[in-house]
Amino acid sequence: MPENDLLLKDFRPHSALQLEEHVPERAKFPVIDAHNHLGYHDFIILPFYYGQKGWLMPDIEKGIELMDELNIRVVVNLDGAFGDQTKINIERYKVPYPDRFAVFCGLDWDKVNEPGFGEMQAKKLEGEVIAGAQGLKIWNSLGLRYRDENGRLIMPDDPRLDPVWQAAGEQGIPVLIHTADPVAFFWPLDETNERWEELHDIPDAHWYGKDYPRHIDLIESLLQVVEKHSGTTFIAAHVLSYAENLKYVGNALDRYSNLYVDTGERIGELCRQPYSAWQFMIDYQDRILFGVDIPNDRRTYQTYFRALETMDEYFDYGRKQGRYAIYGLHLPDDVLEKVYHLNAMKVIPGLSI
Repeated sequence: MPENDLLLKDFRPHSALQLEEHVPERAKFPVIDAHNHLGYHDFIILPFYYGQKGWLMPDIEKGIELMDELNIRVVVNLDGAFGDQTKINIERYKVPYPDRFAVFCGLDWDKVNEPGFGEMQAKKLEGEVIAGAQGLKIWNSLGLRYRDENGRLIMPDDPRLDPVWQAAGEQGIPVLIHTADPVAFFWPLDETNERWEELHDIPDAHWYGKDYPRHIDLIESLLQVVEKHSGTTFIAAHVLSYAENLKYVGNALDRYSNLYVDTGERIGELCRQPYSAWQFMIDYQDRILFGVDIPNDRRTYQTYFRALETMDEYFDYGRKQGRYAIYGLHLPDDVLEKVYHLNAMKVIPGLSI
């Protein structure tokens, strides 16, 4: 390699900008983190993201101390899964600390190709709610990993799931659903892909080619479900997994009054477009829930507070994703209160601050 050449992996430029920094020690208003993971994870991808295996909040007392320091009143644990796992998560978090944690359950996807899957899971969902689950979590494996008996990927609007969506509405709980992923995860992995480095490190998150659906097909499939089940509240995780196109997300929120979004793991996408994101947060202030998607981490929470509360410019947000910095949105207090806790209290039963 010529002497003056530099490999991309070794390129770590320092900004020459001289800017003020304002990192909040704690949130300006009490926070309900409506999208986080506190379950027991021993499989590969989550330890890669979170840096550990086992319980993602190994010491609950210390976790609550950190929550108190940061003004986090409630954390929603989306890892309740089903059956014994739901029971274990409820007993670990919600029973001893009923005002600090909520637990969402999931579905038993191993049975997806059994006759009557939807009806069976709907019945089990009723039992999970009676046991204390406050919502249903659907992972992006729906649409990207789960397959039918013929090997075809199962999409969110598959009719066998209709009884589940219907049951959630009847039980008065929201469905928090992660559909798709960042748009670049569906692009070819070439020199034009802004998330090349991330996908190089996590190739299993690259959804281009083979028989994977297009990004927009997954989103439209979800919106078909939202339209069909107007009596059920849907929280589309990660800003509908389309934070790169806030006009599209806003149009979806305009069309469907039962649709909400959360901010989990999308502060980078939102705050690299501060003017559009500020207007989006103002226009849809009643439909956005706060979430970080990274468990028990002071720096992550403070980065989100900084992004939402301050006017700071061009700062690192602590994630190895695209090579971009972000900007503070400096949201008005009334909008912050809605995003931080009021909206979550509206759509997730049993929450208070």
